Amino acid sequence: MPQLTDDPGRAGTWMTPAEYGASRAALWAAAVVLVTDADGRVLVQSVDYRPDRLLPGGAVDAGEAPAAAAAREVREELGVEGRYPRGLAVDWIPADTPGIPPEMGFPGEILHVYDGGTWSSERIRSIRLPAQEVTGIDFAEPADLSTLMEPGDARRALAALRARINGCGPVLLEDGRPTVPTALDRLGVLRTRRVPQHGTWHPGPVPAHLPVRGHSGWLFAPDGRVLLLIARATGAAYLPAPKAEPAVAAQPLGYRYADRAALARTAARLTGLAPAGDPAYARLLATPEQVRELSDWGPAGHQELAAVHAARAQLGLPLPPRTPPTDLPEQGLRW
Repeated sequence: MPQLTDDPGRAGTWMTPAEYGASRAALWAAAVVLVTDADGRVLVQSVDYRPDRLLPGGAVDAGEAPAAAAAREVREELGVEGRYPRGLAVDWIPADTPGIPPEMGFPGEILHVYDGGTWSSERIRSIRLPAQEVTGIDFAEPADLSTLMEPGDARRALAALRARINGCGPVLLEDGRPTVPTALDRLGVLRTRRVPQHGTWHPGPVPAHLPVRGHSGWLFAPDGRVLLLIARATGAAYLPAPKAEPAVAAQPLGYRYADRAALARTAARLTGLAPAGDPAYARLLATPEQVRELSDWGPAGHQELAAVHAARAQLGLPLPPRTPPTDLPEQGLRW
């Protein structure tokens, strides 16, 4: 900041308060809230003044804190009281963003994205829309945001959702793009629809009379995280095959039953990683919770997650803290 003076004849970097004030960028401010349901779908609302969908939120009033604006907007638009102190993203939106009428005089904007959390069915049923402006709500699959929202809004919402899954605090965005992309950002995770794996959860081995439609493994590293595969072409997340990597202490974890067939799960402890054999997939380590949040498992997801942590404890492995999923070396490693 330059030194300020009221003497217009002062040389050097001195500026009058009026000169300094005129030199500063003036930007609008806004706040939105990212809310998901129990299946990981994102709450978007339809409004009567534009065709695309929006996250709940709006402009920050003069003298209003962004978090207070977020709570006020959700109350006004959805009729739900709450506080949203946890930030997910701060986005800089440039003045030349396409689609904004020139007569609006848009100077650019700083937009705060807050974490609205996962809403229960009871909280969702409590939503009451106002008489005008908001005409409806939907819970959208994350991959569908790009078709429902303006491009910048969709980028911002997905970046905020990935930041929530990463658990590393708010991310800085420029026009919806992270300034420091994480592995989930680089791989474009959630840009295509998640594969539904619903049905009921059953512990233990698959009964002999049931056909097995698929078999995947919860393969634990020594720190309690698990191996996760990401398809580079689509960003889709997959659990690996149970014998994809060197592992010991394998045990049948359980299976999902749907459409008269079973999707089997095995738990095991990794002893290492072979050199990457399929360039179509990236290998990450993630917490079990992150795997669930990147998957569409339906109501039985919490039962499978509980079984996963029981198996982890039986293997003598620690409960992993939430950290961003990390890339694994292509040359492999041993533990």
